[in-house]
Amino acid sequence: MKRCAWPNLEKSELYQQYHDEEWGVASHEDRYLFEMLLLESFHCGLSWLIILKKREYFKEAFDHYDYKKIANYGDSKITELMNNKNIVRNSAKIKATIKNAQAFIRVQEEFNSFDAYIHSFTNHEVVAMPYDTHTTTNALSDAVSKDLKKRGFSFMGSVTTFSYLEAIGVMNNHAPYCFKYKKK
Repeated sequence: MKRCAWPNLEKSELYQQYHDEEWGVASHEDRYLFEMLLLESFHCGLSWLIILKKREYFKEAFDHYDYKKIANYGDSKITELMNNKNIVRNSAKIKATIKNAQAFIRVQEEFNSFDAYIHSFTNHEVVAMPYDTHTTTNALSDAVSKDLKKRGFSFMGSVTTFSYLEAIGVMNNHAPYCFKYKKK
């Protein structure tokens, strides 16, 4: 089975499974959209495979990605997370996750769901990307990142936002030879 080159680079079954079953699949469930937002913000500066390997630990440490609980984390929870050797222990990213959970809830209140908000940037259509392995930002990721920041989100620059939009299926960027490719 032919797939995009990136999941084959690491020769990891986990990486390939993520590509085959999740990456680029349009998602509309707010809890999942927050999970991916959290993971992508921790991915910043690290290998995605590292994040995938720690995904279950993140899930446990961050209350199953319950953004309502995360929005209320205080100093004792931050200390607990900083002492958790199974996750990425970066205080700025942990604090950003709390801030992002709070902003996520505000967006839900305004748009009735985060899904309605994030997919509004493309009129609820999946954007078919011209395949280019070197592109890490575009006008869409720039606009979404700018709006996320305006709404109080952190660690969601244009590169991270581009990756997030690919991951949750707002953009389809599978290679033309990949079995997941859809004609543009």
